[in-house]
Amino acid sequence: MSSNLVQFVPFSSAVEAPFWHTLSTRKIDLYKLDDAPQTILGYYSVGYSLRTQNATEANITMPAHLCLGTGAFDTNTTSFSFLPPFTYPSPGAIKNTNTIEEFKTLDKTALFRGTAEQIWQDIVSGAAIKDPYLLTRFILVTFADLKKYKYYYWFGFPAFLTEPPWVIVNNEIKGIDEAWDNTEIKSLKDNYDKFREVQSDSCTGFFLVKQLSNKEIEIGSLSEWDSFFDGCNDDEKIVGFADPSSLPTNPGWPLRNFLVLLKRHWNVNKIKVICYREIPSKKDISNSRILTVEIPGTTIIPDECPKAVGWEKNILGKLGPRTVDLAHMMDPIKLSDTSVDLNLKLMRWRIVPDLQLEKIKDTKCLLLGAGTLGCNVAKCLLGWGVRHITFVDNGRVSFSNPVRQSLFFFEDCLEGGKPKANAAAENLKKIHPSVVSEGHDISIPMPGHPITSESQVKADVEKIIQLIESHDVIFLLMDSRESRWLPTLLGASMRKLVINTALGFDTYVVMRHGVKDDSELQTTGSSDKAMPSVKQLGCYFCNDVVAPTDSLKDRTLDQQCTVTRPGLSAIASAYAVELMVSVLHHEKGPAAPADTNAEPTSYSEFSSSSPLGIIPHQMRGFLTHFNNMIVVGQAYERCTACSETILNEYKAKGFEFLKNAFNSPACLEEVTGLTKLHQESEIADDFDWDEDDTEL
Repeated sequence: MSSNLVQFVPFSSAVEAPFWHTLSTRKIDLYKLDDAPQTILGYYSVGYSLRTQNATEANITMPAHLCLGTGAFDTNTTSFSFLPPFTYPSPGAIKNTNTIEEFKTLDKTALFRGTAEQIWQDIVSGAAIKDPYLLTRFILVTFADLKKYKYYYWFGFPAFLTEPPWVIVNNEIKGIDEAWDNTEIKSLKDNYDKFREVQSDSCTGFFLVKQLSNKEIEIGSLSEWDSFFDGCNDDEKIVGFADPSSLPTNPGWPLRNFLVLLKRHWNVNKIKVICYREIPSKKDISNSRILTVEIPGTTIIPDECPKAVGWEKNILGKLGPRTVDLAHMMDPIKLSDTSVDLNLKLMRWRIVPDLQLEKIKDTKCLLLGAGTLGCNVAKCLLGWGVRHITFVDNGRVSFSNPVRQSLFFFEDCLEGGKPKANAAAENLKKIHPSVVSEGHDISIPMPGHPITSESQVKADVEKIIQLIESHDVIFLLMDSRESRWLPTLLGASMRKLVINTALGFDTYVVMRHGVKDDSELQTTGSSDKAMPSVKQLGCYFCNDVVAPTDSLKDRTLDQQCTVTRPGLSAIASAYAVELMVSVLHHEKGPAAPADTNAEPTSYSEFSSSSPLGIIPHQMRGFLTHFNNMIVVGQAYERCTACSETILNEYKAKGFEFLKNAFNSPACLEEVTGLTKLHQESEIADDFDWDEDDTEL
């Protein structure tokens, strides 16, 4: 009769939130576009029902959960020590698709069939006798929408069909306390606990049971079948399994494949089964059930893999995938942080596998100037994942700023305007809360601008020195030429990467200052054989034959302000940040040689040692023609900012030297020999040429 059929309780998936987080991390950092199935490990526990205090109410039955937790991907261990206590391992595989369309159209039947065939091979080969947990293999198909933290998934728990099916003898399932007395029940509990202590976790979910004449219950492993049941009649043979079901009349899903194993290897047609259930905290196994199942003795298990069923139903009770939306569980700041990292890590999937995102993230950037350039550079740095950005500026936000300077708003202009550096730092955190950003209201001392308060200037210099020492990359983004002199000198002295950006009306220059590489004589020469090799790349002042001085004196308003086309700053700022990122990827860092124009069609064709392409020294752009020119410039031995003479003078005299330069730029020309050069040039101009010498 149909009522005698064994009705197995299927598994119900229970996926912990950390599992999805781990999957997301592995997808981004490890799997990328690889959608090959990956090994995972689930677990289940035995079922039990909770008794209610009200005798008129039914007991609460717990679902037959198969769980995936934090250790699901830790499958290299053989001890299963990371599984929760009193649980049983279940091996599986996850197939994570790259798109929702692929998830929908994937041949899930083939995947399910493949998993069923693995179980069948384990049964046929005997592997499932040695490690019975292999009978509970499962397949998980997923798609992870990592932008919305929404996950689509579908579990398959393959279980074999037998024809005809197994039936319950006399349609009778008894509670263990109905079939055995207290002595036998206690013996079963005690000896099963000992069995779990000595056996591998891969074996404890399925076991052999034998009743001895003294009411002792003996427990054995499947691999001991012949010796364990030696001398026993068929009616005396008992098998047990850790039963995840808590229903009184229905055993759990693992029994289904277990019975196929018994039939295939030992031609079992009739067997008594203990559905082992317990409440671990109470050491109570009274929920355990005992039943006898049988199948006609003429039934033959074929050599080929039998048909299998076991796709999990969704919450509507229909065959179909489930979804989980974890966005509401995520800290908004954490969501922002991981989303920024996601966009960057996607670059490594196909385009730049060698991208060093951690190195970029850890780079500390000092932005001298919080105006149009400073705002644009800061936002571009955020886009690259930089987390430490410091602003230096002594100006205040004016009503003309917000339309051009993207980190400021109308409210920042009120009541005289907020300090630019502080406002920029605060508003940067509003864009990305995880950024470590601060502002310093400091005036940068400049040659040609005489000191009015030595103590204040000295304090400003000391603070600037401290900031440059504590940062990795220095961006010079100021309005005036002479304001770049001190940080250029300090950057050269400390061998820092200095990126200099300056704007004209429709032109710009973006350059990195040269850093001497002591490992070679020809230190930072061009990588292009057609270009002459140079010992050291030049700085912003290396083309000058005069010292920087007050460039704003006696100038009209348009000459004092940086009057420039609105789009120029964004272009130059982007180039400055991209130049920094490329330099960081070179093995020599700031001392990387300069590349010249190249027109490769793909990243793989770059001869440069940077995975992002060439690393120029200077880029000069012209919006009048919408083009760029790449220039390589050599360090000038009489440079007033980076020459060895200037650096040695600063090292020897410190602030006293700086003070002289601020008060009188002529001292820089004197120290470097430019004064003598000017005098020699004037003598040459005054030379009285002989009339005969002018003839060709």
